[in-house]
Amino acid sequence: MPTLGNPTNTIAVLQKYNFNFQKKYGQNFLIDTHILEKIIKESAITKDDLVLEIGPGIGTMTQYLAENAREVVAVEIDKNLIPILRDTLSAYDNVTVLNEDILKVNISKIAEEKNQGKPIKVVANLPYYITTPIIMGLFESHVPLDSITIMVQKEVADRMQVGPGTKDYGALSLAVQYYAKPEIVANVPPNCFMPKPKVGSAVIKLSRYENPPVSVKKEAFLFALIRASFNQRRKTLVNGLANAGLGITKEQITEALEKMNLSPSVRGEALTLEQFAELSNILYL
Repeated sequence: MPTLGNPTNTIAVLQKYNFNFQKKYGQNFLIDTHILEKIIKESAITKDDLVLEIGPGIGTMTQYLAENAREVVAVEIDKNLIPILRDTLSAYDNVTVLNEDILKVNISKIAEEKNQGKPIKVVANLPYYITTPIIMGLFESHVPLDSITIMVQKEVADRMQVGPGTKDYGALSLAVQYYAKPEIVANVPPNCFMPKPKVGSAVIKLSRYENPPVSVKKEAFLFALIRASFNQRRKTLVNGLANAGLGITKEQITEALEKMNLSPSVRGEALTLEQFAELSNILYL
């Protein structure tokens, strides 16, 4: 099977199967071998690794992964792509394709069965509309993860690695930085895809921390607090949290902020991860 990293071979496969791009799945297939090689290099995949690929499409990156990893499990939601993947991956005996929705897959079970519960590496070219639920799902379910190397919309990648006081800073930034060290490893222009997306993309690597950089009494409470702080960005932290149904009063929040030497009129976007952790530990009773 010819490698799919170039446009000619990609077009040939799509024509062979009369494939139509599905808007609802946000399908954009990579057609740039340099970017594919960069993703493989940055994800540091070796013959010891089990790789979970989310959204293999027609198998472009899957071929590269199969060459470099011990085993690949590729999860594809679009049933029309399954016969194509059977064809494009026929040369590899170390790839399993699952026609499933990644948000419903039991990834811990896959890691247990195929990797003795050891951490797996995740690689994906993610549809933009579902990036956040997938990343949060991977982290919050405490699946054994080594790293996640993903192609996402450029502004989402920026959001994952920025700090307080910037307009992109929000719940996603804090959640990602609680679980992992984010690093943008490549910027990818629209012409590297077919069809061309309207926006630029970036490859970001999230290296999972063994232990989060802050310690909290209750992780779920920390995240409820963070989400409530950014739900209404223009509100002060006191008002945002008091109205969030977390069972905490304005007085308690004001008192906690005083204890931290913060003004009662402070907004969520001004707080660092460390400050959110401290606040959640004071307020969690």
